[in-house]
Amino acid sequence: MTLKKTNSPLSDDFLPFSRPSINAQDILAVNEVLTSGWITTGSKNAEFEKNMCEYTGSPYAVGLTSATAGMHLLLKALGIGKGDEVITPSMTWVSTVNLITLAGATPVFADVDKDTLMITKDSVENCLSKRVKLIIPVHFAGASVDMDPLKQLARDHKIKIIEDAAHALGSSYKGVPTGAFGTSVFSFHPIKNITTGEGGMICSDDSELIQRIQRLKFHGLGVDSFDRNTQGRLPQAQVIEPGFKYNLPDMLAALGISQLKRIAVFNKKREALARLYLELLKDVDQIIPLAPPPEEAGHSWHLFIVRLDIEKAAMTRGQFMEELKKNNIGTGLHFRAVHLQKYYRDTLDIPPGALVNTEWNSKRILSLPLFPDMTEKDVHRVVNTIKKVLKK
Repeated sequence: MTLKKTNSPLSDDFLPFSRPSINAQDILAVNEVLTSGWITTGSKNAEFEKNMCEYTGSPYAVGLTSATAGMHLLLKALGIGKGDEVITPSMTWVSTVNLITLAGATPVFADVDKDTLMITKDSVENCLSKRVKLIIPVHFAGASVDMDPLKQLARDHKIKIIEDAAHALGSSYKGVPTGAFGTSVFSFHPIKNITTGEGGMICSDDSELIQRIQRLKFHGLGVDSFDRNTQGRLPQAQVIEPGFKYNLPDMLAALGISQLKRIAVFNKKREALARLYLELLKDVDQIIPLAPPPEEAGHSWHLFIVRLDIEKAAMTRGQFMEELKKNNIGTGLHFRAVHLQKYYRDTLDIPPGALVNTEWNSKRILSLPLFPDMTEKDVHRVVNTIKKVLKK
């Protein structure tokens, strides 16, 4: 895809590392819900779930207030608790590890590949024990984990898998969309490839698991049906088990419906920007991009991740990000390894160097600006600023 070479409205202003792409149709869709008299969970949520099933190929989907809510409900539904271990990468957002910990289970960190930042069959196998009940691989920055070996390993050891697909809407693995098989959790946070403001979705081919998630998402009620005339719940709805309050309101679902219609356009723009970055950064020795995706892989380019060679640059990652900020270029940090965060440093017995690839990346990783409303000029501006900062 060729990007227009028009001047960006952001050219002389601060360029954030991400910004949601909201158009008039998005605003109209939300406004229609706001003026309808029905703004909580209802027909728009059901339509959004249906559309996600059609897009991903998953037979079932449940809309929720966040991907974190989805992970919470899945851990609950799978009975993860005290004495259990859950394998996941430390190179991830803290929410999953927080939820594992809050469930009373123990997070066990598998090291990541140095240049994909994703766990592998070998790294997971090194973490296996009789207490492991669940593996949570994280699709990273829009690329897919190599899932087939992990699924075989899980089958051999009778361990469940939940895919963290927060970065992966529009990604695919061996020609199959992420979310089509198994159980995956998507995020619609404002920096994601589509947004509902805040929100998430569980996609799964496990009908019994989905039925329990549907109960747990709204107080444990056995009937999830609204009466639009009374603005209330049908009288036969009764609590089957204690649940939570994670239902996605229609005013957010309406935004998701509108955004999902443009996901292909968004992702093509992201890919074009990312490939331009890769071309322009070839001669910048201090910047190390992630490994390019395999030809057959469907990359959604959620983030454009690089690593700073801090030895060649003679500065820390923090100093580099601060210099870019002084030059009106925003950056992100995805992620500081969870086991290096204060709480987990203090509570988990993980010696320095135990996760060598994770720790190497944690010191060097940063995200450059990438969102559909950027232009070629914006990418040139970022790279020229990087070169100026490194030269200085």
